[in-house]
Amino acid sequence: MVRVGLSQPTNLFVLGEKHLQRPEITPDKIAPGTVLSRLPPEFTAKLLAGERTIELREGDTLFERGDAGDGCYWLRRGVLAVSVASADGEQRILALLGAGELVGEIAMIDGRPRSATVQAIRDCTLTFVSRAAFTELMSRRPELYRDVVMTMAARLRQSDEDMVASTFLTVRARVARAVLEFARHLGDDYGAGRIRIRHRITQSDLAAMAGVARESVSRTLSDWRQRKILFDGAPRGGFVVDEAQLKREAAAVE
Repeated sequence: MVRVGLSQPTNLFVLGEKHLQRPEITPDKIAPGTVLSRLPPEFTAKLLAGERTIELREGDTLFERGDAGDGCYWLRRGVLAVSVASADGEQRILALLGAGELVGEIAMIDGRPRSATVQAIRDCTLTFVSRAAFTELMSRRPELYRDVVMTMAARLRQSDEDMVASTFLTVRARVARAVLEFARHLGDDYGAGRIRIRHRITQSDLAAMAGVARESVSRTLSDWRQRKILFDGAPRGGFVVDEAQLKREAAAVE
């Protein structure tokens, strides 16, 4: 496993000269609701223009929990998994990030250590935005802090709304939404309204993403197999799912 976090400069050259490439400046492709997306495009473009592009292979680690929070990364291509380790060392996925998303932006603001581990589960291209460059920009244009505050406030409000909404969802609905998240980032068309997820998904991963007990995930998956909503046998330990039925499951409330 290769680690390429910029908190360790010697690792910049592990994957070769690709690290020194300049990114294509397309700030309009940054996912909405992120800190950089709220800044005026000309300032976002300046931040991206002065930084490096990083290439990750599937399985590479971008950074680990506890690493220095020296900036954030704009994911231009690929899929990243955000995970934490359990007491016995088992990795559990908390979230998946696709193209356009930012990862590590809170550390870019407060400079504190990384709160989770981030790994590539598909080949990725990222642009690093250093905390030093971000801080320098904000010191020259302090009025932009209002945009940052508004972004963080909106995210907190959305998080509260999501938490309230999830309390009314059934366990099956929560697990279905977690499976659909994998399907959105890692799925491909399998025909007849089915999606193939070519990735090893553990019950612990689904439990962590859904906020339910692993035993509940096990019962739910068994029920879906009997009802022909979910099928095993996809390469690398993934699933084949009936998208329409799974979406109906995801809408179920108490």
